[in-house]
Amino acid sequence: MSGRRERGPLQRVQRRSRELQAQVQALRAESAAPAPGRREALRQRCMQLKKLVDENTNALYALKKADEPAPVGNYSQRKEEEEKLLLKLSQQLQKLVLVLDQDNVTTSYGVDQEHQKDPQAEDENEEEEESEDEESSEEEDSEEADEDKLLDDPNVKECIAVGNFNAQQEGDLTFMKGEVLLIHDKKADGWWVAENSKGERGLVPRTYLAVHSEGGESQAQSEEHIEVVDETASGTEIKKRTDSHWSAVRRAVTENDTVEVLAATGAVPAGFRLSTLFQLLEKGNQFRASYFLQPELTPSQVAFKDLVWNSEKNTIYPRPTRVSLIVTLCSCKMIPLPGLSIQVLSRHVRLCLFDGNRVLSNIHTVRATWQPKNPQTWTFSPRVTGILPSLLDGDCFVRSSSLSSDIGILFELGITYLRHSTGERGELSCGWAFLKLFTSDGMPVPSKMHELLLNGGTPYERGIEVDPSISRRAGSGVFHQFMALRKQPVLLVKLRSLSVQSKAVLNLLPETLLGSMCYIHLLIFYRQMLGDALLKDRISIQSADVICSPILATFPQLVDQPDLMDALRSAWADRERTLKRSEKSTLLPDHKWAEEESEASRWRVIADFLKKSQENNGALHYLLSSENTHKAFDISELTYDFLREVRENNPGV
Repeated sequence: MSGRRERGPLQRVQRRSRELQAQVQALRAESAAPAPGRREALRQRCMQLKKLVDENTNALYALKKADEPAPVGNYSQRKEEEEKLLLKLSQQLQKLVLVLDQDNVTTSYGVDQEHQKDPQAEDENEEEEESEDEESSEEEDSEEADEDKLLDDPNVKECIAVGNFNAQQEGDLTFMKGEVLLIHDKKADGWWVAENSKGERGLVPRTYLAVHSEGGESQAQSEEHIEVVDETASGTEIKKRTDSHWSAVRRAVTENDTVEVLAATGAVPAGFRLSTLFQLLEKGNQFRASYFLQPELTPSQVAFKDLVWNSEKNTIYPRPTRVSLIVTLCSCKMIPLPGLSIQVLSRHVRLCLFDGNRVLSNIHTVRATWQPKNPQTWTFSPRVTGILPSLLDGDCFVRSSSLSSDIGILFELGITYLRHSTGERGELSCGWAFLKLFTSDGMPVPSKMHELLLNGGTPYERGIEVDPSISRRAGSGVFHQFMALRKQPVLLVKLRSLSVQSKAVLNLLPETLLGSMCYIHLLIFYRQMLGDALLKDRISIQSADVICSPILATFPQLVDQPDLMDALRSAWADRERTLKRSEKSTLLPDHKWAEEESEASRWRVIADFLKKSQENNGALHYLLSSENTHKAFDISELTYDFLREVRENNPGV
């Protein structure tokens, strides 16, 4: 008998991964220059390998340390490294399938009009057509390419619709198959400004159009047309938008004069837009954490829906929710650089819960860091501790009780900029991504690393690249297309499942809220104080008298100001007992987003306050010192009026 020890489950998965890795490398090498007639066979092999990689990934997720026949050192680390390898293989195969399918997809833009087909590309196209239809020929391919170029010709104004299209959002133009449209503006993003016979104007997708000949027909019109279902990210059907925040969204979609000027001068790529989520934040407090931190009333408005007192444990009841997880922002890669005519004041990611139509939560912001030697890569702090600002915390908790089948996390990358020539400040979106949290059968998506390809435009636009010039510069060969895909901007995020302890902690928060993990203990402390004031210590449940509590009155305002939350974190870490040192200082300048001078001056005041508090063993001596002057305050600043602050039950928010 052999004395060799039996392999454990993890070791068997690792060995299988190495075998799959070798097969993927061989397939990629063969696909770079495929032999005649081999494209379809390579595609089938690629799909089969993708299935094997997914099976091995599922086997890895099912592993438990207790299943190992012998102790394994660094088990969690090894399992995580294996997960990263399998994710990489899956992404490589997915991109390779897209490259091999490239000739079957009708592209809506990105074709350079001056680009000429090389002999190798003509052969590849001919081989692909022969595998689909034995009667097709190279001459027909050339005619189709010529018509495609003619359609993009700026001098060609009349086009005919090859399919029915129903407007899915404001600004779209509805048309029927066979209808002749007059094109006024052929935009690079594939959505053209057209006018119908009634004089109505709107945006139409280029892929539904063909050149209108004198006879009123086109080659494309005679072919079978497959209508494209309009969808947002990850298959979420677009619905008619009548929600209250559409005015802010419409501004980001339609009022793009500034962005168009910047794009025309080469300052930003064509896929940049005004930031949709920033517009919502500027509108009011409806999408801020301070709003969602407040208790919510029941439909009858005589009790609190998400704040219930547990008399046995003398605290508030935990509130389990459908969505309760931690998402970690890891990095952003290949983010296009703005031109020298604008100064970037902040690079950041804004995230919220989204269902393809409505924003379902507060909008949380995480600031990114970058190195001058690699400015196209943004990074985030995996865990903020000590004096690191909470604004850099890439670990974010996500909670929601929404029953929407399309719910997911919307990520919008943004920059706050200053235009040198005019002094104008603004915020632009550098792309967005959407991660659905549930599969089509209602199961939660796996807790793993996700690489999300960024889309251009706004979350309400479709089929727009962040930088269309990447596709235009790509050649027609498989290798060139594969390299172009690798240059597309992506966002890497990791979903983490909760331990029993972490879940118990998150369940003390409101049912809907996003925020930073580094100050979650402050939010829980505030919620417990609300329970004491509103449920435990109130004279009567019918009493609506204002409650004298500076902490309850001021803390929600601090949640929207990250530097003050850092001051509270620091004070908490020093004393580890109470938040009574969190009184608001009247010497602080107004909080202004991405304004370096304001941020620096506020932090100097905060740092001095913390230093003096430590030197005098408490904040009271510093606040009452004759060296400091304070403005008079009104009693309303230090009282908590819950009738004014609580959220009404409104399903449309």
